Amino acid sequence: MAYAITQTCCNDASCVSVCPVNCIHPTPDEPEFGTTDMLYIDPQACIDCGACADACPVDAVFPVDRLRGPDTVFGDLNRDWFRDHPSDHAWGRPSFPRSLPGELGVLRIAVVGTGPAAGYTAQELLRSTSAELTMIDRLPVTGGLLRHGVAPDHQSTKRIAESFASVFHDPRLRMHLNVEVGTDVTHEELAAHHHAVIYAVGAAADRRLGVPGEELPGSLPATAFVGWYNADPTVPADAVELSAERVVVVGNGNVAVDVARILLTDPDRLAATDIADHALAALRRSRVREVVLLARRGPEQAAWTRAEFLALRQLPGVEVVVEDHPEVRAAIEAASGSQVASGARSAADSRSASGSQAALLAGLPLVPYDGAAEPGPGRRIVLRFLSAPVGLAGDGRVEELTVERTTLVDGERAEATGRTDVLRTGLVVRSIGHRGVPVPGLPFDERTGTVAHRDGRVVDPVTGRPLPGAYVVGWAKRGPSGGIGANRACARETVDALLDDAGARALPVPGAGRKEFDRLVRSRRPDAVGLRELRAVDRAERERGEAEGRPRVKLATVPELLAAGRRR
Repeated sequence: MAYAITQTCCNDASCVSVCPVNCIHPTPDEPEFGTTDMLYIDPQACIDCGACADACPVDAVFPVDRLRGPDTVFGDLNRDWFRDHPSDHAWGRPSFPRSLPGELGVLRIAVVGTGPAAGYTAQELLRSTSAELTMIDRLPVTGGLLRHGVAPDHQSTKRIAESFASVFHDPRLRMHLNVEVGTDVTHEELAAHHHAVIYAVGAAADRRLGVPGEELPGSLPATAFVGWYNADPTVPADAVELSAERVVVVGNGNVAVDVARILLTDPDRLAATDIADHALAALRRSRVREVVLLARRGPEQAAWTRAEFLALRQLPGVEVVVEDHPEVRAAIEAASGSQVASGARSAADSRSASGSQAALLAGLPLVPYDGAAEPGPGRRIVLRFLSAPVGLAGDGRVEELTVERTTLVDGERAEATGRTDVLRTGLVVRSIGHRGVPVPGLPFDERTGTVAHRDGRVVDPVTGRPLPGAYVVGWAKRGPSGGIGANRACARETVDALLDDAGARALPVPGAGRKEFDRLVRSRRPDAVGLRELRAVDRAERERGEAEGRPRVKLATVPELLAAGRRR
């Protein structure tokens, strides 16, 4: 029986490298790899060896005959992808591990950040070189988006952090947490102590709506909401109030889907995860019964991945409906090849429509919607397309959101119609993307919102000249695109550039060493967190979790984290 890849696929391609018959696609050297929702196994070519399942860091690969419930659809999705992407499964050109000439000596490399991009970068460097690494993070814990961005009900996705644990404990790596580059130490000071500095700092800023009332309490970015339920120590425990019955989420990407799902999931189910204690308590008291996902464009342009949306449709006790609108109805009918109202096309049939986002909505109820009225009974998610926010209003906090109807022009561009209506709501969460912020000491590309670079080498955006010994990886390099696993190929490209420069003797020689940098950090941040303190924090959280039957109970503030580290 063939294997299939399921919803939790992280796209890091660990499975591709171990498949003996090259039946997992797209591969990292194929054009679709950077944009695909997930990877797929060809059931016709699979030889049922199970190597992919063993290699998968997030337990996303299963025999098709063992798929149950909502996961059964992934057998069809894997099969149908190859129907539309025929492959002869021929092997491409081989690639070999990189290495450096021994006479270069031991490189000292700093990696700023400890999230997925940093983890893959450190993994690549430790495997292919004898380099000594220094990892730095502004927070007193590692993980980045793995800890503070992945939804708590996606525990299998978080398992990829375990593959980084051995990296962070490597004797050639030193950890300096609770240290901020640009405030506690400068880029120039990092460069003075290391041959190279790689920045894996993500995209920390949220895109704004740019409408009146956006600053009112009750209006917040999705990063704040996600950080709130994930115990990000920079987000206060009282950052989110759930006293309203309706929440509006502006956007329809995977983060918006996460927000909607967490808001309406039974708290008893979340109690078995590592959700922040304060968020779990608030969700138990929550009055939220309806979440509206608001999209400027139509269903075919929805930004969620197919796997995430299919999971949303299976949320127990929650109805998913689509606001009835002539353009929306027409888009669904065109994509699914049926009359929506007749219900003649099954949900399974609609899911197999190749690459169509609108077809995923076939079978969902199309309902008239009045956002000015109180939500109806039960819990539901309303998908409202062709609606753009134009203003928030309320007496001291958000009470209503005014939206303007749009129409699609040329099948893609949303154009305002001038027709507006009002949605009564006490919480508006904007989930319309991220943007990088300038890193002190590095050139910044304002157009792309990334550190200016070429193939991972930091460059002057005007002259194009590289900044010797400075590199970038992850969202700070390519913008906020791609999931966790996309960072693996991204890290390899940046490390290859660094190794090319090292082999060409193009890296600057640092004037000071490791011990001097350690002393510098201690002089600037006496409360810096090292590996021993990090181990103590991890042990404390796991012990708290074990007592409650949970994976871990996170410490949610910087003082708590520092105190746990001191109790080592």
